[in-house]
Amino acid sequence: MKFLIFIFVVGHLFSLGSGKAIYKNGISQRTFEEIKEEIASYGDVAKAIINLAVYGKSQNRSYERLALLVDTVGPRLSGSKNLEKAIQIMYQNLQENGLDNVHLEPVKIPHWERGEESAVMLQPRIHKMAILGLGSSIGTPPEGITAEVLVVTSFNELQQRAPEAKGKIVVYNQPYVTYAETVQYRVQGAVEAAKVGALATLIRSVASFSIYSPHTGIQEYQDGVPKIPTACITVEDAEMMSRMASHGLKIVIQLKMGAKTYPDADSFNTVAEITGSKYPEQVVLVSGHLDSWDVGQGALDDGGGAFISWEALSLIKDLGLRPKRTLRMVLWTAEEQGGIGAYQYYQLHKVNISNYSLVMESDSGTFLPTGLQFTGSTKARVIMEEVMKLLQPLNITQVFSGGEGTDINFWIQAGVPGASICDDLYKYFSFHHTNGDTMTAMNPKEMNVAAALWAVVAFVVADMEEMLPREDGASVLPSQKV
Repeated sequence: MKFLIFIFVVGHLFSLGSGKAIYKNGISQRTFEEIKEEIASYGDVAKAIINLAVYGKSQNRSYERLALLVDTVGPRLSGSKNLEKAIQIMYQNLQENGLDNVHLEPVKIPHWERGEESAVMLQPRIHKMAILGLGSSIGTPPEGITAEVLVVTSFNELQQRAPEAKGKIVVYNQPYVTYAETVQYRVQGAVEAAKVGALATLIRSVASFSIYSPHTGIQEYQDGVPKIPTACITVEDAEMMSRMASHGLKIVIQLKMGAKTYPDADSFNTVAEITGSKYPEQVVLVSGHLDSWDVGQGALDDGGGAFISWEALSLIKDLGLRPKRTLRMVLWTAEEQGGIGAYQYYQLHKVNISNYSLVMESDSGTFLPTGLQFTGSTKARVIMEEVMKLLQPLNITQVFSGGEGTDINFWIQAGVPGASICDDLYKYFSFHHTNGDTMTAMNPKEMNVAAALWAVVAFVVADMEEMLPREDGASVLPSQKV
């Protein structure tokens, strides 16, 4: 199949031999209509990918591959033997799949373990509570911390009632708005409570829905502020204690946490490629993270994202396709601790940042997608809208804003276009960071569709003659030059 060569204005003069745009006097030599025509010419390829992934012999493959890993290895916490076992298994799997340049890139990652933990309400009644300590939390003394509770619904209320907080366990019963808005209580709750003299914090889980399920996650201490133990409790217990407090009842809790932080551990980002046929030095990156929290199986977060990224390369390889640019898959390590593996990858590879056309990360579930989230220039967005039209056979063509992700934000902030799957976040945050994050939450048919979307977008962007433009000039309209 032959494709026309289309030229974009990207702010600098590049040679055609590098696969980047040539322009004259700031004006591209190709029209938007020609760009649309090039993208539309991938219709048959897109249909072949979709048919193989959704209806053909590869259907359910990503689900079955994922189930085998998480059922046999289990959760994969940063610094754990489970994570390193999973990395070695994936390294072998990718080699056996016949992908190019399969290798491991060493990184140093945090090593924290929760140990034994419990929380028991002693007053006004005996009640054993379900808790999950938060990542990087310190432990309690062996005898635990027994103290009265102060229930607040916000940081503002905590400040207003600061004199009451000293020597108490602060319980946050913040309402769930969105994950991005509400997660600040999990991340910063211990620090804010310690500033007013609290002994520990118990934080209402950041969840869209709960069946008495605590949700763990990372939290951050602050230099100069005392470190206090911190854990998440269920929505149900947080609301119950809020009601108790509203009636003036005294609440006393005994909290025990055996959490410990160890020296940083050795780990790896896992990499595999389909080498580009014409511009192998240029990259379209697809990714998910292989680590998880130490509860459930890490199936939803982020086994699904990691395995549809593998599946995207497998589908393209199965069809005998080789894009002009290199398709690189990275399975990140220690994402849950703040994108540790991804940051070290960025530091190692940013010298070649001009060669990255698009960075893609799936880390919001692999349920039935509603579209693609994208962050980039206006011109790049218009191009991506044309690419997504190729998903019409699946009726998934929308391009939304917000393509960021923990592991690709370093690239996006430096100007590289970024993309992620738009998914059912209500369902995702019902299972997120819980014991319920298992294969039971996954759907093989929905994973097939997510993998097809991922593969079509990755292949087309990697195979178009020009890289995605990073800079905006004049608005891109069908009748204009770009």
